[in-house]
Amino acid sequence: MFKGPDQDIEAVFTAPVSAVCGVTLDTSGKKEYLISGKAEVGGRMHVTLCDYIMLWDSLSATQKKSLSQRYQMGCDCKIVRCPSLPCEISAPEECLWTDLMIEKQVHGRQANHYACVKRADGSCSWYRGVAPPKKEFLDAEDP
Repeated sequence: MFKGPDQDIEAVFTAPVSAVCGVTLDTSGKKEYLISGKAEVGGRMHVTLCDYIMLWDSLSATQKKSLSQRYQMGCDCKIVRCPSLPCEISAPEECLWTDLMIEKQVHGRQANHYACVKRADGSCSWYRGVAPPKKEFLDAEDP
């Protein structure tokens, strides 16, 4: 895990049914997942329907590459959901997430192809690309 605990996860817990935000995962060992959730002591993790849970094979190439090359650049950034239009960020350390509002889906263009990264001036911005961001992008100022 890249923004997660420094210990192995031994067990994943969830509510028993989706009506109370429980998730259903294939436990046969034949499927791999990328899971975000709440890390607890003793190698336990708690997940709900609100957490980001995707089959590894359904992640885009950008998402997989970002796990090792880009997402750590956004650890000091905060992704803010756009609940209704108009919407805006309230601090330079924020990236505005608009997939749900504009595209009416959780896994839209931003989630699948962009990473919120911290720039040299301390602000955060969405970045799309195969390679890690170049110095010019990190040092650039938005108009």
